[in-house]
Amino acid sequence: MTLSKADLIDSIYNQVGISKTKSARLVESLLEIMKRTLENGEDVLISGFGKFSPKEKDKRKGRNPQTGEDLMLRSRTVVRFKCSGVLRDKINGKR
Repeated sequence: MTLSKADLIDSIYNQVGISKTKSARLVESLLEIMKRTLENGEDVLISGFGKFSPKEKDKRKGRNPQTGEDLMLRSRTVVRFKCSGVLRDKINGKR
């Protein structure tokens, strides 16, 4: 099952006890801060969870899968996620 933004809002509402409106604002604010930080080329580090990092990818050769035609893909920025050791151990059942 995928965890959606609505699921996060419901979890905060149920676990913290603040209203759904405030929970939604909290989630939206957190995501906006993360988006702005990544847009500025900075990392987002959440201790015990992981690190989101923007990474520049160079232009490269590609191929249109329908026609087989060669083409050049433009350079772009992607976001990478590196899991923390703590989270990796939890996922793998270690303590």
